[in-house]
Amino acid sequence: MAEGAVEVPTLRWTAESIEILDQTRLPATVVVRRLETVDEVVAAIRSLAIRGAPAIGACGAYGVALGVRRAPRPTAALLAELRQQIGEARPTAVNLRWAVDRVVDACLAGVAVEDWGAVALREAQAIFEEDRQACARIGEHGRLELPGAVSLLTHCNTGRLATCGWGTALGVVYAKAARGEPVRVVASETRPLLQGARLTTWELERAGIPVTLVSDTAAAFALSRGMADAVIVGADRIARNGDVANKVGTLAHAIAARQFGIPFYVAAPLTTFDPAAASGGDVVVEQRAPDEVRRFGAALVAPDGVAVWNPAFDITPAELITALITDAGVLRPPYPEAITAALRESGALGPAA
Repeated sequence: MAEGAVEVPTLRWTAESIEILDQTRLPATVVVRRLETVDEVVAAIRSLAIRGAPAIGACGAYGVALGVRRAPRPTAALLAELRQQIGEARPTAVNLRWAVDRVVDACLAGVAVEDWGAVALREAQAIFEEDRQACARIGEHGRLELPGAVSLLTHCNTGRLATCGWGTALGVVYAKAARGEPVRVVASETRPLLQGARLTTWELERAGIPVTLVSDTAAAFALSRGMADAVIVGADRIARNGDVANKVGTLAHAIAARQFGIPFYVAAPLTTFDPAAASGGDVVVEQRAPDEVRRFGAALVAPDGVAVWNPAFDITPAELITALITDAGVLRPPYPEAITAALRESGALGPAA
């Protein structure tokens, strides 16, 4: 952190509620929002008040704990309702469903009903801490993978605001900075909600890391001019063949990187890999409200009734990806074999999967 800067936790459990840093208010104001009901948790996830696949996974896990602990007497029916209500708040990021299922299943694993509240909270806290550790490992693996890369182009926000630790793609940046290695970031603005402009630049400036903001449409030109040594992005879901679902705009950066001979990396924990998705074609891509495109903040920038196609994510084919930087190490092509081996070793797949 820069001298004098105060780190505000993105997410934490406190006093039988969840506190989040409301990312819809950044960079203008720093607002900590308290979530005291399951409906508030779901609304915060859907509105992007909290966002980033690992962070919404942890928030969803805490949301299950909140729902269980606030029930006079929790039941299996309540757990089923929480599994659906919270787990489906956003469909593309696999971490959310994975974390919700993990907490619910822990309660159903032969645990006495009166202990569900304690078990749910303990499991949610474990998910939070595991992600912190995963971020640290991703950062170090990425640092070693990119020893000579000083300037990194990134997309959306993949740092402290998106995870429980110091981040995935930005975790590599923080790891370099922590070791005293020179590093700077080219951040694409990330239309239509400007997570790169609003969040990544805010976060990096507070950390004292040099950052240059470019419009999404200028990123390919920046790569053609040698402004980045590598592109590194995060992920919301990774299929078994290595196809990656990430914030819309990622595919354009991957194509440009290939055109100009720039390595293109994806950084994500193993919890973002989906063994049930054979390829990117199996990933449900979230469609968001038309007004996110029709408007720029409060200002109308397109005819009010014009048709809008507003996917929140796109799919980057595996063949455009140089390597996947994970908490288990760097995975390289052929991805089906590398991903299967990593998931099996982590226990996410059975020995015969």
